Amino acid sequence: MFAAEAGAKRVIGVDMADIADVAKEIVKENGFSEDKILIIKGKVEEVVLPVDHVDIIISEWMGYFLLYESMLDCVLFARDKWLSPNGMLFPDVARLYVCAIEDETYRREKVNFWDDVYGYKMSAIKAMAMTEPLVDIVPAKQIISDTKCILELDLYTCKKEDLDFTSNFELTMNRQDFAHGLTAFFDVQFSKCHIPTGFTTAPFGEHTHWKHTVFYLDEPIRAIPNSKVYGSISVQKHPKNPRDLVIELTTESPDSNQARQTRRYLMR
Repeated sequence: MFAAEAGAKRVIGVDMADIADVAKEIVKENGFSEDKILIIKGKVEEVVLPVDHVDIIISEWMGYFLLYESMLDCVLFARDKWLSPNGMLFPDVARLYVCAIEDETYRREKVNFWDDVYGYKMSAIKAMAMTEPLVDIVPAKQIISDTKCILELDLYTCKKEDLDFTSNFELTMNRQDFAHGLTAFFDVQFSKCHIPTGFTTAPFGEHTHWKHTVFYLDEPIRAIPNSKVYGSISVQKHPKNPRDLVIELTTESPDSNQARQTRRYLMR
């Protein structure tokens, strides 16, 4: 409806969920005809549009950790099939970042708790808890390093294959503390707007429903100002369910003489 009021000749909305049925009612309730706003219920890979090309594709495809649920695949499919040669994408740039965090309270209450449950060890459950990243709000005061970009996507040129990636990074600690894990966040840009705009999900920005994604380490890393943590992260779609992500994270801190740590996480 915003797009139609802004002057779009025709707007086509696509969604495979039942919300498409509600959207049709809302469009009609607000006085728009199907000639102006058409809602199509179905998978974007399967639907038939009444046009050969579109000038603009708008999609809120971002998930937790930017890529969770693999909705960007659908946008790239739509881009390749329908976007006109000079067409525009909103948003069109996305970046994924990591930084180190101190989080002793959560680790003690939710992870180390399983080391002694009323006198019993429950290592199996602790191991399970460590394999799933935590999606939650990370207060800015818990960030103890700089941030590094591990993935940058230009939606005009990136391919589906680019969404499985491996990236090396180097973090510089900014205070004396313990790094209990790494947290990831993202930002997006709308560079083709009359006034370029965008937003971030960073811990030091305004909180969003995407929150932050935390990967807890097996052993906390001792941090002092200007010490380094070197790492590598590999992200791939799960072979049986492409909406899930398999993430392998390796960290090493020569400055604190701590051994290399490698852990596999499943985001589901």
